[in-house]
Amino acid sequence: MGKATNVITDIKGNSIASELDIEPGDILLSINDQEVNDIIDYKYLISDEYIEVSIIKPSGEEWIFEIEKEYDEDLGLEFKNSIIDGARSCANKCIFCFIDQLPKNMRDTLYFKDDDSRLSFLQGNFITMTNMSDKDIDRIIRYRISPLNISVHTTDPNLRIMMLGNKRAGNIMKYIDRLCSGGIEINCQIVLCRDINDGDNLKKTALDLFSYHPNIKNVAVVPVGISRYREKLYPLTPYDKESSSRVIDIIEKLQNEFYDKKGNIFIRAADEFYIMADRDMPGPECYGEYEQLEDGIGMISYFLENIDKALKEGNNKKVNKTISSVTGMSAYKYIKSTCEKIERHIDGLKINVYPIKNNFFGEKITVTGLLTGKDIVEQLKGKELGEKLFLPSNTLKSGENVLLDDYTIKGIENELNIDIEVCNFDGSDFVKLIAL
Repeated sequence: MGKATNVITDIKGNSIASELDIEPGDILLSINDQEVNDIIDYKYLISDEYIEVSIIKPSGEEWIFEIEKEYDEDLGLEFKNSIIDGARSCANKCIFCFIDQLPKNMRDTLYFKDDDSRLSFLQGNFITMTNMSDKDIDRIIRYRISPLNISVHTTDPNLRIMMLGNKRAGNIMKYIDRLCSGGIEINCQIVLCRDINDGDNLKKTALDLFSYHPNIKNVAVVPVGISRYREKLYPLTPYDKESSSRVIDIIEKLQNEFYDKKGNIFIRAADEFYIMADRDMPGPECYGEYEQLEDGIGMISYFLENIDKALKEGNNKKVNKTISSVTGMSAYKYIKSTCEKIERHIDGLKINVYPIKNNFFGEKITVTGLLTGKDIVEQLKGKELGEKLFLPSNTLKSGENVLLDDYTIKGIENELNIDIEVCNFDGSDFVKLIAL
């Protein structure tokens, strides 16, 4: 009998499976006589021009399909979980873990700490590799699970053990060496904790990782997030103007060194560091193809660049309307000046930009992606909102119209008596939607 986790929940339209008698409720038993344990097995096993697929019907009857297809053509099967089986949980006790800083009584899914290489490959999640075996590494190399996103933080074994609270954390460079030797591409992340893994340690970590370039494609450096719920946790000091400036100086010096050696900037600081340091944001040339947007690397530059492109390409038609938009405190200056530029290009348009203070997590959390519905509602009540309120998509749970505190878009609309338009944080989408 097939695994219960392999239950097919849906069939994609115009797919191979839709042309066959495969139906939701069927169980995927095997492909080419090999058991399918997870989505990686599935993706690997269907990568052929001829495959045999075994299905168990709800009646218990086994059906075998002989399928001829294009080499990389998907079958169109969808499962309850994106990885088919359950995600691996994190085994660490990181001193900077943001989940440990969440308040009580939030939805259960927010407290789950995943640390799964399959989610790294499929969804871009970062992993620490502390729960992986040599067999797991071999499988990644054999199946070509690439690129991987790895949270390194430091290459100093003893310091990494301390920061992650896991004695296996000191093996990171051994794993990276094996992966790179096996041809796997890697993106790295460093969560920077003041006076712990910055300064000389940051330099050493960057140099160690650069020695594996181009297999290691880039390194993102982000400041630790500190909420107001850090009770009985490791004492961390937030970055300020001076300490953020020191981080930028180190990174920019490394960027110049790496560029001179291999023509690649390689390491980049999160926008938050520049905001806290009150330093000019780097231009688009610093960010390549913007591969690190999910880490907050170059988000503002990307937004501004796309705004400029959209305004140059658009028709400067006249409108007569007022709209509003929200942003986190850190990006307010940039969003405000950009909206003023849009107003100058579109006659009759007024944009109210409201910075939302994060009372939910604490004032030290200033990014837009961690805003909550409660804070938005409380701080916008009685404000001039106009015809529509624009809400950045990064405030929402992926694929759902729900914010971190379970406020829905509909709930905010009802409380503020305003229509909400969710827009992608790419600039051009914003211009397109407000000009409609």
